[in-house]
Amino acid sequence: MVSEMRTAPGPHGTHGGDVAGEPERDTTLVVVTGVSGGGRSTVARALENVGFYVVDNLPQALMLDMAELALRAGGAARRTAMVLDVRSRAFSTDLAEAIRALKERGFSPQVVFVDADDEVLIRRFESVRRSHPLQGDGRLADGIAVERGLLEEARDLADVIIDTSHLNVNQLRSRVEELFGGEDARRLRVTVLSFGFKYGLPPDADYVMDARFLPNPYWVPELREHTGRDRDVSRYVLDQPGAVGFVATYARLIGETAPGFEREGKRYLTVAVGCTGGKHRSVAIAEELAEQLRELRLSAHAHHRDLGRE
Repeated sequence: MVSEMRTAPGPHGTHGGDVAGEPERDTTLVVVTGVSGGGRSTVARALENVGFYVVDNLPQALMLDMAELALRAGGAARRTAMVLDVRSRAFSTDLAEAIRALKERGFSPQVVFVDADDEVLIRRFESVRRSHPLQGDGRLADGIAVERGLLEEARDLADVIIDTSHLNVNQLRSRVEELFGGEDARRLRVTVLSFGFKYGLPPDADYVMDARFLPNPYWVPELREHTGRDRDVSRYVLDQPGAVGFVATYARLIGETAPGFEREGKRYLTVAVGCTGGKHRSVAIAEELAEQLRELRLSAHAHHRDLGRE
């Protein structure tokens, strides 16, 4: 079993019309808990990937305060995930009360419980040479058993149970993104970044394209003061032999590799396009490449690091 969905409000809640129901129209709350070694950290990172503000190891006593803070803060905090650790004091007695308090204030929290078979948990702990947080002087199996007892109520409260016994990290991340991200949040976002080699390579570049094989508009007096964003400069650059094929080749390369990057969990790709100063050739090529990537139905935009720097 990969996951069990229980009858509960969806991740975006239901809209209420009275004062108590007001927060849920603006705030999405996810409460993540589960067994140690089950994959809580991976779930937290996946939620961050799809735009959640994630608070790790939050005591239940602070859940309502955190939810109301998120409501007041607005912006990205309106999608907040709270990750609960079994080591939080009174975990076994006040989680239900904390959830009830959230609902009474008009929030619609969705509880995600991450689980795995005991044998799998033992292998995971042994592979990283860590002890279970609750095993004390006993065996790993003893700590797991104690934790399951403490988490029984939390599991019963869960809206979503994800069994990670047969999931790798990428599969678990994809499952969380399917549940909470929506299609747009899971898409690879491509930044086509123009730059000037004389100012150094962008340190975050995944691909680097060198446009210096093309004639430099700087040496054309009527184009020198313009940039690659201007129509005349763009036309001059793209009309040069090899320019169109250069852009098309990289567009095909990125289009072919994008699905693989998405499967591996990469959400942001930076394609750097360089020329000498980052004003003419690289800017024109970056704008054209971003346009072609959008035609391939990729989320792409051009950004110009060194434009105006000279």
